[in-house]
Amino acid sequence: MRKVFNFSAGPAMLPEEVLAQAAAEMLDWHGSGQSVMEMSHRGREYMSIHEQAERDLRELMGIPSNYKVLFLQGGATLQFAMIPINLMRGKAVADYVHTGEWSKKAIKEAKLFGSVNIAASAEDRNFTYVPPQSGWKRSADAAYLHYCANETIGGVEFGFVPDAGDVPLVADVSSTFLSRPLEVSKFGLIYGGAQKNIGPAGLVIVIVREDLLGHAPKGTPTMLDYKVQADADSMLNTPPTWAVYIAGLVFQWLKRQGGLAAVEARNIEKAKLLYDYLDGTQFYRNPVERADRSRMNVPFTLRDAALDEAFLKGAKERGMLQLKGHRSVGGMRASIYNAMPIDGVRALVGYMREFEQRNG
Repeated sequence: MRKVFNFSAGPAMLPEEVLAQAAAEMLDWHGSGQSVMEMSHRGREYMSIHEQAERDLRELMGIPSNYKVLFLQGGATLQFAMIPINLMRGKAVADYVHTGEWSKKAIKEAKLFGSVNIAASAEDRNFTYVPPQSGWKRSADAAYLHYCANETIGGVEFGFVPDAGDVPLVADVSSTFLSRPLEVSKFGLIYGGAQKNIGPAGLVIVIVREDLLGHAPKGTPTMLDYKVQADADSMLNTPPTWAVYIAGLVFQWLKRQGGLAAVEARNIEKAKLLYDYLDGTQFYRNPVERADRSRMNVPFTLRDAALDEAFLKGAKERGMLQLKGHRSVGGMRASIYNAMPIDGVRALVGYMREFEQRNG
């Protein structure tokens, strides 16, 4: 039984059931006499793990058959480059929505490979909201439209899927992956790092529509070509086998929870519990527009920043870890991904109330 609640933004906590199963199988996976970390990635044992993980992910998300699922390395950050390399397709410009730090990094990388049009930006209000789509200024012939579904640092989340029309819609879902149902057919490409809701750091999952494959320009490094990766079933080189194995266990755990609709309901309940408390006090503050608040990452500040260290110290003493906010924002941040039980949020709210009573 865990003795702490880990509110880290990533690498983040994993379901206890998954960790227990991985521990039980560590030295001998299913009678093979091997750890998953020792297996040949081309042997039948690992291939069965890899194939089952993809089947379960397809089932969970309802991924259509004309989409490829890629298990790659390099994190979401490498995708900031792979996307324009593969999806520009000779077009002059790509559209990006700028809602925070991860959008900013994606935009910076994309500019290395083509022109970028900022269709909308939340910079005017310090990235505390999602710009209404009615005001977006999109290009007439964009290669794709990119947005970050949830800004992990700022705690800003899209509550809707943008309407991109005939333009391929691209989404960085790193910190909302599998936290709610998503209609995959609305997207040209979905990608996300695994270290929030899915598994260990080192794995990135890309779900890409088949018609977008095969357009990388001449001279593209082999490893960065989606079509080559898809044709090799993500095994152009040795894949991150342990991370895929853990991801597969998480997919099975999510199915046992009742699937993504059931998981979303619990995530709504957890977020409401924390936001309701924040909204009922003057001692703490969440800066994000209410309609655009993240269910996954909840930043908040204390009325007096001089109390921050005392707050963090007290939280740690009570078994609540990794609540310090990102250095670019300050304050606190509670990341309450799928694996965070509601008891963890209750414990945090209880401590916040206690701290306010002592220091307010």
